[in-house]
Amino acid sequence: MPMQPKKPTKLKRSSQMGSLYRLLKGMVEGSNLNKSSVGRRSVGGSPTGGKQGMADALAEMTKRSAYFQKIDEDVQKYAKSISKLKSSISAFQTKDMDELVKFHKQGESVLEKLTDESQVLARFEGFPSKKLEAMRTAAALDSKLNAIVTELQNWKVVTPLGQLLDKIERYFNKIKGDIEALERTKDEESKKFQSHNIHFNFQILVKIKELMVDVSSNCMEFALKERREAKAAKANEMKTEKRAADYVTMLWRAFQFAFRVYNFAGGQDDQADKLTRELAHEIETINNQF
Repeated sequence: MPMQPKKPTKLKRSSQMGSLYRLLKGMVEGSNLNKSSVGRRSVGGSPTGGKQGMADALAEMTKRSAYFQKIDEDVQKYAKSISKLKSSISAFQTKDMDELVKFHKQGESVLEKLTDESQVLARFEGFPSKKLEAMRTAAALDSKLNAIVTELQNWKVVTPLGQLLDKIERYFNKIKGDIEALERTKDEESKKFQSHNIHFNFQILVKIKELMVDVSSNCMEFALKERREAKAAKANEMKTEKRAADYVTMLWRAFQFAFRVYNFAGGQDDQADKLTRELAHEIETINNQF
């Protein structure tokens, strides 16, 4: 899609998230309820001498001869396609990532046929190799970020809650470092792309953060739902200290994850703000019963 004007994110800083986290951490991890919970190859040797050295040299020359003959053949065979691609890449410019990906695939369909791309392209004076590399980098980055968007949009919130939190935490840990590193370098990367008339849409990073907050909210909502259902079905079990500790553990895990996502995203939306306060209230209520 064409890059749209920058829109304000729905995420915002919370005045109470940090203090809630510290309060609950002291309450839960300091209480008796949770005592048992949570817990290029290097070349070595002496030079080959005499007849063996000569034989090796001749073999290498023969091999290189056959190899470069194949390169010469590629130059002749694909000259028309490469010359056309050279002109297309030089003229290409876009703000549309889908258009970039499509153009990139078309170019690769030509280049993948070559015996040695760098050797063949070097025979075509003025081939825009740096722009080609920038296009490849941009296309790969767009593909990677869109894969994250798709994964988060399709994330299934299913029982059991513990395994759900394990899975989403592992995925969050996997992408967090990459997204944060990209945030630090995106201005530099953007200038590099723009120098080749490629305007990369880094707004996708905001979308990823918003989706991560949505998944976190779904987990909190699910934790609260499970707690309400279990409370209604087995009200007598809520009176035991062990059962209460189990609930606190899971609610606290959901809150901890939400706090990590909040820091990663740089804020949270109204729904996440509401759910974190509900979680805090439930944890405090159970904790005060014992």
